[in-house]
Amino acid sequence: MVKSKRILLIVSGGIAAYKSLELIRRLRERGFSVRVVMTKAAQEFVSPLSFAALSGQKVYTELFALTDEAEMGHIELSRDADLVVAVPATANIMGKLASGIADDLASTLLLATDTKILMAPAMNLRMWLNPATQRNLETLLRDGVIFVGPNDGDMACGEFGPGRMAEPLEIAAAIENCLKQPTKIPAPGAAASPSSGSKPLAGRHVLLTSGPTHEPIDPVRYIANRSSGRQGHAIAAAARDAGARVTLVSGPVPIAAPHGVNLVSVETAQQMYDAVHAHLPADIFIGAAAVADWKVSAPSKGKIKKTGDGPPALSLSENPDILASIGKLKKGRPLYVAGFAAETGELEKNGRAKLVKKACDLIVANDVNPETGVMGGDFNTVRLITKAGIEDWPILPKEEVANQLIARIAKLVSELKR
Repeated sequence: MVKSKRILLIVSGGIAAYKSLELIRRLRERGFSVRVVMTKAAQEFVSPLSFAALSGQKVYTELFALTDEAEMGHIELSRDADLVVAVPATANIMGKLASGIADDLASTLLLATDTKILMAPAMNLRMWLNPATQRNLETLLRDGVIFVGPNDGDMACGEFGPGRMAEPLEIAAAIENCLKQPTKIPAPGAAASPSSGSKPLAGRHVLLTSGPTHEPIDPVRYIANRSSGRQGHAIAAAARDAGARVTLVSGPVPIAAPHGVNLVSVETAQQMYDAVHAHLPADIFIGAAAVADWKVSAPSKGKIKKTGDGPPALSLSENPDILASIGKLKKGRPLYVAGFAAETGELEKNGRAKLVKKACDLIVANDVNPETGVMGGDFNTVRLITKAGIEDWPILPKEEVANQLIARIAKLVSELKR
């Protein structure tokens, strides 16, 4: 149960600002109290009156509003919340926080808070991929800022790619997940920074995939599989705990992403492929997603109706091979590439073949026959396959599989010749 329910929502200027109205509705349905701060640019897209009506509270816009300062100073405003959420988080507000700039109410609150900060970025894909934005992202992640999104999708400018803001329900789930963790940021000097020994992946970028992909048949039906994303998400958490900067590219799953990782939500295999390549370079790539091998060649634009003439014929085509595309990179290949092989028979044979075919360093093979309960379950039993040999692991909770796998990969990466 979430005990802390006071949210300070900072809305910055972008077309996605209107989605923050829906977020407030979703949060209030869950019992949250939401206080809103808007930048000057945000007011160009949505009026403060709309946010006041949905939140039921005064909306704050000015740093030097004397009446507001008399009621509640900006320092107190920043510390009265259990979580500070920036939705949408523009490249501008990210850059301000990363650089320590406080030139309006929103940026001042972000700097003045001792509460955790969650950001949902939203911007043009070229802005998101710009090296300056990526540097700011790395700085903010190191500083403990939590991110949800951005997703791949259509942009208001007519382009497609990473930069689309996560959907309100995704953000609401991320907020609930954050509030299950301690919300206060330790004061400077309050605790010694972890040693490199306890953080073997410090300074590394781990890029991984998780969950299933959904391949549309028509607007209401799709081809998918039973993957829950639990193993992939557990690996993301383990990599984060090992000190890595983690980018988690996930298909549709019913669980929240671990806090402190950069979640990129996708739906189809092609979107996952594009998102993975957009977030290179990486030191380590782990393909834990159960990617659909095939897609419908020409999905119907309308719902397919029963006609009495039998089921429709579906023409299928192959999806892009994400794992092989990373393993076979000629330039910029990650130091270590690991993939999963979900099999229902001949585990060792199929795992060895996949290791070679996909040009991987490691294959984690697991038996996903229905009687094992692995797909969608809490436990996993895996077989590690490398060029050096095969290692069988006992049945373990998926979190423990993740911890041991990351420890193994971290050790192997540390031993690689530079």
